[in-house]
Amino acid sequence: MVKIKLGAVVSEFNYDITQMMLDLAREHAKFLDSEITDVIAVPGVFDMPLAVKKLLQKDQIDAVVTLGAVIEGSTSHDEIVVQHASRKIADLALEYDKPVALGISGPGMTRLEAHQRVDYAKRAVEAAVKMCERLK
Repeated sequence: MVKIKLGAVVSEFNYDITQMMLDLAREHAKFLDSEITDVIAVPGVFDMPLAVKKLLQKDQIDAVVTLGAVIEGSTSHDEIVVQHASRKIADLALEYDKPVALGISGPGMTRLEAHQRVDYAKRAVEAAVKMCERLK
């Protein structure tokens, strides 16, 4: 029996990495007797807050995990993206009284480092499930 129903918001930017993250997140949710029932793909990490909000509004969703990889470029754009998205994502968790786990790797990492951090997805699922259990 599924005990926690999760939504996932996944960035299409760096899709080769984020698809692996989603696969790992689904697998780990199943291991924890939970399930990712809804997935919304968004263009990039900066676009996540609106999709997170839509999932949080659903009664059947207990928590949301965000999955993305923000790779360093030649400007500080990667830092701005992660700072603003993570702040708004945290605000939404408080607004809707549901956990939202940050499974976004970066900023300031290379593509190789992003591949090495695919397991952030597993950590995000674990955090979301633990928070649901502890807030009951």
